[in-house]
Amino acid sequence: MAMAALRREGSRLGAPLISPQPINPLRSSFASYEEPAFSGVRSISTQVVRNRMKSIKNIQKITKAMKMVAASKLRAIQTKVEKSRGLWQPFTALLGDSPSVDVKKNVIVTISSDRGLCGGINSTAVKISRALRKLNSGPEKETKYVILGEKAKAQLIRDSKRDIEFSITDLQKNPLNYTQVAVLADDILKNVEFDALRIVFNKFHSVISFVPTTSTILSPE
Repeated sequence: MAMAALRREGSRLGAPLISPQPINPLRSSFASYEEPAFSGVRSISTQVVRNRMKSIKNIQKITKAMKMVAASKLRAIQTKVEKSRGLWQPFTALLGDSPSVDVKKNVIVTISSDRGLCGGINSTAVKISRALRKLNSGPEKETKYVILGEKAKAQLIRDSKRDIEFSITDLQKNPLNYTQVAVLADDILKNVEFDALRIVFNKFHSVISFVPTTSTILSPE
């Protein structure tokens, strides 16, 4: 009688209270279990590995050849630099250098490179040039810049655009010689008025070391 009452109540509500099909406990326990999917597994053939090893060896050969070319160029330039010191060092020893001279018109010649990737050579020359300008500034003094090189121009033009007398770039496209340097010196002497000319450059010491140097030239007048 109880089962009949439950069936009548279920038919009245529209849904059976007791499932007519029996439930398998083993099937219900394994129904939610899923096998894990293995991802990220790749198989590389030996031919691909050999091709990569071959390409790496080719890159090593190219890099070694580039190092040899750079070393030969460096030796040639280093020889030229050492030979050129015999031209200006005797004049400096004869005429002397007066870095602490106090004059009204100062011109700072900043020498840098046209390209980067050479460490702190260019930034050091710019820092020394700014320090010299600050040291020689005053109410009755005038300090101007003459820039040789693109990197120094790009840095000094930010805060000292009005103080730049003129600039020359692309000097390293052709190897410098005495004639080109003489033409540059004549341009500076003709176009710039100064009482003291202070040249800021990096003196070659070794492959990884340069000494920031300042040479002062007084006006011939």
